[in-house]
Amino acid sequence: MPQREEPHFIRERIKDKPLNKRKVLQKGIATVGYAILFGFVSCLVFCVLKPVIEPLFKPQQDPQFEIPKDTLADNTTADDLPTGKNTQKADAGVDKKAGKSEQQTVYITKKQTMTLEDYQILQNQMYLIGNQVNRSIVTVTGVMEGMDIFDSPYEAQGQASGLIIGNNGKELLILTEYEVIREVKAIRVTFINNDTLEAELKKYDANTGIAVLAVPVQKIAEETQEKIEVAVLGNSLRLRQGKLVVALGSPLGTSYSILTGNITSVANTITTEDHNYTVFTTNIVTNNRGNGVLVNTDGEVIGLFLKSSNIQKEPNTLTAVSISELKEVIEMLSNGKHIPYIGIKGSTVTETISEEYDIPQGVYIKEAVMDSPAMTAGLQNGDVIVAMDGRSIQTMADYEQKLLSLKKGDEVKITVNRQGTKEYKKYTCKIEVGVLR
Repeated sequence: MPQREEPHFIRERIKDKPLNKRKVLQKGIATVGYAILFGFVSCLVFCVLKPVIEPLFKPQQDPQFEIPKDTLADNTTADDLPTGKNTQKADAGVDKKAGKSEQQTVYITKKQTMTLEDYQILQNQMYLIGNQVNRSIVTVTGVMEGMDIFDSPYEAQGQASGLIIGNNGKELLILTEYEVIREVKAIRVTFINNDTLEAELKKYDANTGIAVLAVPVQKIAEETQEKIEVAVLGNSLRLRQGKLVVALGSPLGTSYSILTGNITSVANTITTEDHNYTVFTTNIVTNNRGNGVLVNTDGEVIGLFLKSSNIQKEPNTLTAVSISELKEVIEMLSNGKHIPYIGIKGSTVTETISEEYDIPQGVYIKEAVMDSPAMTAGLQNGDVIVAMDGRSIQTMADYEQKLLSLKKGDEVKITVNRQGTKEYKKYTCKIEVGVLR
């Protein structure tokens, strides 16, 4: 049989629709445009929301506060150093023969009597300095709860002066005494215009008894910010006998008092746990209720006088601790750091002392404080520290510098010379750094 042919339409083929290159190009361009627009919008939203969302996952740290450290060489002039003679420096003269400039000293022998008017002018100038620096002084009040003999609750308040030492953009930092804010219910700071705000304790040093408080800058009224100033901490390493000074704060227990006088001695030192400090004595009358700051004629703070019993005080005259030697401790407290503690009372064995008493040079331990990390690790009275972590220790300044570079929980290896039956022998121990409470 002849084969049957399939219908014609079955043999037809469907052709592909021709590609419209123009439309494809348009769609490609549109897709790229949408991608760019989406990316731009995403970036914009991210930039707007980042400052809001980021603190929730990563809280911002407080800005670090720094205090420049002092040296004896800072801005030292011949007038700052003791000469043994009452001289006044003149302009350098010229030796024409030699063709060189030579400095000449002129001795002023003519005496001039100081009148009461001259004395009053001097006093007025000193009080102007005091009134200017008083803008940096605050009154710190610690509010404490208690019970009287009838079991009725009451609030007690203690007061001390404070000093505005810095502004990190977030907080106003105030230096005061820990004694007045120990175990209190609230801390209040009153500025020179009587504006009072709540403050928080950042950190304190149980050794010196000083503490740093923080007041949020955003809570300080604009009017108050215009009235107050951050104090300038001067270089007290160059202070000499006879310099005029002003005592501010509450030297007699009354806030914003101003007393004037002279430095009578700069040679005294006190030994505290892990530190030695220079103490200045003055002819300014004070009492055991007084605290505040000592200021030079440039309006710079050069010393702190404290109520704390840790700092040696004369019975009736004002004594102040050198501010230069406290700067590193103040900086650490301002940044919320603990002050590292080992617990020795020591003194420097100089070359002269070493030769005279046959003691190795280093830091002589006069006392390993009871229950301190030093005593726990085995250090003894009479040991001489000669190295810490392999670093040579020749003076108390070396010891203090190394200690302040450590932090709570660090382990430090201390090498001492310990006297035996015939000679000194090396002894090494490991000490875990603590914090004095």
